[in-house]
Amino acid sequence: MLKKERATIVLERLNTLYPDPPIPLDHTDEFTLLVAVLLSAQCTDKKVNEITPELFSVAGTPSKMRELGEDGILEIIRPLGLSKQKAKALAKLSGMLIDLHEGRVPSTFEELEALPGVGHKTASVVMSQAFGFPAFPVDTHIHRLAQRWGLSSGKSVVQTERDLKQLFPEETWNKLHLQIIFYGREFCTARACDGRVCDLCRELYPNRRKPVTWNKP
Repeated sequence: MLKKERATIVLERLNTLYPDPPIPLDHTDEFTLLVAVLLSAQCTDKKVNEITPELFSVAGTPSKMRELGEDGILEIIRPLGLSKQKAKALAKLSGMLIDLHEGRVPSTFEELEALPGVGHKTASVVMSQAFGFPAFPVDTHIHRLAQRWGLSSGKSVVQTERDLKQLFPEETWNKLHLQIIFYGREFCTARACDGRVCDLCRELYPNRRKPVTWNKP
């Protein structure tokens, strides 16, 4: 089976399983989405969603977040991984939004990635989910499944993103990256599937005999 044929099967199956995938991080606008995505680094979305209601109740805007300050932010987000670094980034980020962007979240990759704590993946999520710009954020699930499905070599997250963008139509990216995440969480987890267990792995590689050793990001 050719790589393009595998990509077509993946798209068809995921559209059937997840026709309208929700954004997994709770938010109300561009700013709260940006904050939630930043907080999700090395942390589950479920845990972030447990913490953000309290944070957003007192600091749901850049001005209120800056007013709360690094110590106040840390007090709320302490249960999350890398909490000190994230609190520092959020305090500085909020100030920059006010000073440089009139309190609004910018809508370009260059401006987003210039903000403290915002890397390419975070910027990609905000660009796709907040502004509808075609992007393909690659998280651990996507990086793992792209290798198991023979869609990317997995040499790096950058390479995986590039490979997936070449395989799938641009108009599918924003929904597809969510669909792959949900499938990876539900059926093709790091431990429950080794490339020979879940339905998609078996359909794409019916004769696979050895487990797939995937390159972690």
